[in-house]
Amino acid sequence: MPAIPSSIDATLSMFTAQNYFCGRDLGTVAHLALSLQKPLFLEGEAGVGKTEIAKVIAAGLGRRLIRLQCYEGLDVSSAIYEWNFSAQMIAIRTAEASGTTDRATLQAELFSEDFLIRRPLLEAMQSHPAGPPVLLIDEVDRTDEPFEAFLLEALSDFQVTIPELGTIKADEPPIVILTSNRTREVHDALKRRCLYHWVDYPSFKREVQILRARVPGCTDALSNDIVAFVQKLRGQDLFKNPGIAETIDWARCLIALDAVALSPEMISDTLGAVLKYQDDIAKLAGSEASRILNEARADLARAS
Repeated sequence: MPAIPSSIDATLSMFTAQNYFCGRDLGTVAHLALSLQKPLFLEGEAGVGKTEIAKVIAAGLGRRLIRLQCYEGLDVSSAIYEWNFSAQMIAIRTAEASGTTDRATLQAELFSEDFLIRRPLLEAMQSHPAGPPVLLIDEVDRTDEPFEAFLLEALSDFQVTIPELGTIKADEPPIVILTSNRTREVHDALKRRCLYHWVDYPSFKREVQILRARVPGCTDALSNDIVAFVQKLRGQDLFKNPGIAETIDWARCLIALDAVALSPEMISDTLGAVLKYQDDIAKLAGSEASRILNEARADLARAS
């Protein structure tokens, strides 16, 4: 089992080995979160690679990744545990049919771990052969305040209580990563339990590096064209800016079409890979895509 990186440089090397390229600021806060066993709260626009950080840490450390996907209306039972009602009913009918029903014994069996469905938070508090897992609490800003209050308590003690079984406490706390797209402000009390980092869009150089690592078949010229154009797009008045995932998807689409360089026609034909709203696509109709492409190439020429 790989050990927790002993330095910031070792943490950055672990990230690079998983083809995740970031600055020293993110490497520092990730190293501190791992060393101090503190939850890491990552905030930023959708598509900048927040979720990927949890995947990279799990892969780099050889740990299991457990993901709690948050959504509006998420309740505590869905996050911690549920009883397998169908299996319990079958057990009841089997006991009745056999004529050996003892109420106390049956009740103890029905509410034993055999019928317990572990949801992400409870699963993350169990012992795992490879070591404490990485618990990803994704898009926590989509939940409501009561669930935030519960998370605050759970992240303080790393224990949960199941009335039928008692209190279950983690022998060793999991590595906790929380992400937020900032659709609403998360309460300060929850943030104070964590180390915080704002994940921004990468620089031109770093995004090209990411693209070349994730799409090896993309030539240098095409990579530069794609990233320069996407970064120009992010400066437009769009409903939803394209993230790094869209940059990678677009590159794969262009390679599948045997593109060697961007052209206004190629951009128009493949915009659905990089923009996901019709109003945004409509803004690039006509000569607009050509104008942005020319500006992006002019910026590239000045930079070189």
